[in-house]
Amino acid sequence: MEHITLLLGIVIVTALVFDFTNGFHDTANAMATTISTGALKPKTAVAMSAVLNLVGAFLSVEVAKTISGGIVNEDGLKTSVIFAALVGAILWNLLTWLVGLPSSSSHALFGGLIGAAVMSMGWSSINGGTVVTKILIPAVAAPIVAGLAATFATRLTYRIGRNTDDKATAKGYRAGQIASAGLVSLAHGTNDAQKTMGIITLALITGGVLSPGANPPMWVIVSAGLAIALGTYLGGWRIIRTMGKGLTDLQPQQGFAAQTSAATAILASSHIGFSLSTTQVCSGAVMGAGLGRKGGVVRWSTATRMFVAWGLTLPAAGLVGAGAEFLTKQGDWGVAVTAALLIAGAAVIWALSRRNSIDHTNVTDDHAPGETVPAAEPAGVVTTAIAAVTPPPAGTVAASAADETAAEPVQTTTFSAPTGSVADPARPATV
Repeated sequence: MEHITLLLGIVIVTALVFDFTNGFHDTANAMATTISTGALKPKTAVAMSAVLNLVGAFLSVEVAKTISGGIVNEDGLKTSVIFAALVGAILWNLLTWLVGLPSSSSHALFGGLIGAAVMSMGWSSINGGTVVTKILIPAVAAPIVAGLAATFATRLTYRIGRNTDDKATAKGYRAGQIASAGLVSLAHGTNDAQKTMGIITLALITGGVLSPGANPPMWVIVSAGLAIALGTYLGGWRIIRTMGKGLTDLQPQQGFAAQTSAATAILASSHIGFSLSTTQVCSGAVMGAGLGRKGGVVRWSTATRMFVAWGLTLPAAGLVGAGAEFLTKQGDWGVAVTAALLIAGAAVIWALSRRNSIDHTNVTDDHAPGETVPAAEPAGVVTTAIAAVTPPPAGTVAASAADETAAEPVQTTTFSAPTGSVADPARPATV
């Protein structure tokens, strides 16, 4: 610790700030469905998630090793590059939190690191094979796998319980949701807290405090776990609303299927060292659960905005990271200007967020104060096609037929004949 310079200390503090934003940005991954279905109260849910995030941080260091020794070449890497990378990641996290989009904190960090490294040392500083195999391929495959798993799990759940009463089974599924949400929180701590451990370890290596290839010290693991847990407890309510209410309307059975599928994918990836985006996995699982219930509708307008944010995350954070590194290369004044811009940008985003405040008191409302009420969105082609071959959630065939009949009422309007005239009995007085 006595060898840590002022710049290295600033980098460590900035990394923990990023970890904090990662926590409240990604709270929705574990708890959005649990809160939206009423399985847990909002504050209870985020407190539980925070504790399990902290526990998960101690379970593995495989992802941290991928970041600290895999994405960029350590030779010639400067501490200022890591600072610039964190600036890009934090600003992107805050911007997507402001608009309520569940983008990937992981990819924001990777984008910032890649952009800053390229600005500092050129494209040769990037390990392209690691980026492709452990970042890009999982980014595409993970949400698809989790979504398909959640779709089939939802179908299976409804098929198993088709002859039972929904009210009788809802309590059991809510209990299952709580358990699966805890598993997602544990997985999130295992995967995402390690990203900050990896970036701090990389900074310590570049600063000469640790030797190349070293594992994260215990104080790094503890501080990263505490930072992400604190951010999780404060709750990213804006993104919780989007995932819990904006993508689809979930029932307890769907929430259970979505969270179990997501947790399985995240824990498996952490075990093999894939630095997975937990946001993408959980979002894919939520959409899959929405498609798995007959009559369920995925709001594709919200999903499209989310997909665009996913695609922009790496390049946008990379550009900000590259710009920040351009400033830091100018010397101490460049580092000071970069830090000032980060603080100013965060303050502006926070001020804008206060215009439409969302917290634990209104996170489950259909519309928060000041929000524009969107028009009803019809089922899209994908939703309609999948719902058509999905078994009904519960009840008998007769009940399903009755529901379908009730869903298409014939509307009539009755009018009275004019005063002093005789209504024709052969013609009904309806249109």
